Amino acid sequence: MLNRTINRLPRRTIALGAGAVATLGLAACGGDGGVASNAAVPDVDVLAREYVSLELAMGRHDPAHVDAYFGPEELAALAEQADLAPAEIIEQADALSARLEPLVRVREGRARDRLRGLLARLHALRTRAAMAAGERLSFDQEALALFGVTPPTYDAAHFEALLVDIETLLPGEDPLADRVSAFLERFEVPADRLDGVFQAAIDECRARTLAALELPAKERFTLEYVSDKPWSGYNWYQGDAESLIQVNTDLPQQINRAVDLGCHEGYPGHHTYQTLQELNLAQGEGWIEYTVQPLFSPSALLAEGSANYGIEVAFPGDDQVAFEKRVLWPLAGLDVAEADRYYALQRLRARLSYARNEAARGYLDGQMSREQAIDWIVRYNLVDRDQAEQSLDFIDTYRSYVVNYNLGRDLVRTFVEAAGDDRWTAFTRLLSAPMIPADLQP
Repeated sequence: MLNRTINRLPRRTIALGAGAVATLGLAACGGDGGVASNAAVPDVDVLAREYVSLELAMGRHDPAHVDAYFGPEELAALAEQADLAPAEIIEQADALSARLEPLVRVREGRARDRLRGLLARLHALRTRAAMAAGERLSFDQEALALFGVTPPTYDAAHFEALLVDIETLLPGEDPLADRVSAFLERFEVPADRLDGVFQAAIDECRARTLAALELPAKERFTLEYVSDKPWSGYNWYQGDAESLIQVNTDLPQQINRAVDLGCHEGYPGHHTYQTLQELNLAQGEGWIEYTVQPLFSPSALLAEGSANYGIEVAFPGDDQVAFEKRVLWPLAGLDVAEADRYYALQRLRARLSYARNEAARGYLDGQMSREQAIDWIVRYNLVDRDQAEQSLDFIDTYRSYVVNYNLGRDLVRTFVEAAGDDRWTAFTRLLSAPMIPADLQP
């Protein structure tokens, strides 16, 4: 995941230019692309600044809303000064969308792609503001409005069928989730070896990524270990090609998590995605909307989907297993005797990933109680009760965001593998371009 706050971030200066004071409706503007006259053609850069201001205004109502911001201090100050209520954010977002929509019909290429992205973000923003004002949406309605996708639906029978092979792999009398948890405990990285294992994994993820794509020479990250969080790992993008990557040590860190997290949070995942978006779009194109990363927006699906699929890009085929067995298992002091059985279980469990979406759907739509949702996660995600409760805490906080991990990954995989190029070429193009989830779907 990405950064959730704006207060701690160092912000680069991007020239505001003419018309900047029009943001948040604080003043009218004219000349140089101004919007004082209905007959004038709006300056998209001016409209984009208004959009950024509205995202920052929403962040004042929802501390989770603005994931990262490294744009002009002036816009943050304007947002604070205006202190818009959710209803006012909705009104201004609708008005801004109405000014952008006619431009989509007359623009082409990347200019049109930029406008489509702005409109998708504005739709998500006004939805989030409406939710803050008390509007209730179903899980599916929310996923579509915020992230631009309709999640698939699976019933219990679907997951029961997937459990059969796991029952065969780990036979016994105890509940299957208990058998799985007991088995996986044997493959947890000891606390005193955790840093060495994670550093080695991230170094490999980085080396494989830099061999395939170019990042700024100054790009860098810091790795920290934290506790008492609703997530297992987080990338706090700082701007200027710098990230803070955190690992939640409250959760068991099994041997395969090191590469998964190194790719997902770092290379070629969130750190790489944010760096390329900043380099190519915020700096290269001068598109100010890419200095703000709203957590609840279509860009989140691209970010999470590419971060998860990026593991397969960096470690194709059996590469991840081979690297872990050769390098990480010895570093962790683990016996590789049962490694094959461990990886067979992980492949089977991966087929159950959509079970958490169903728990979120049932819980958020009021069809499951909290206890029923926890029981569902225990049974079909095959985790212990503590992990199931942590998973539901995540759903309480981030709601339909869960679709971005599995559905986002599957959509990114479909896009990349249908592109006709090699994986890295298509994947890098996705990370560097103004895209929306609809672009991933055939």
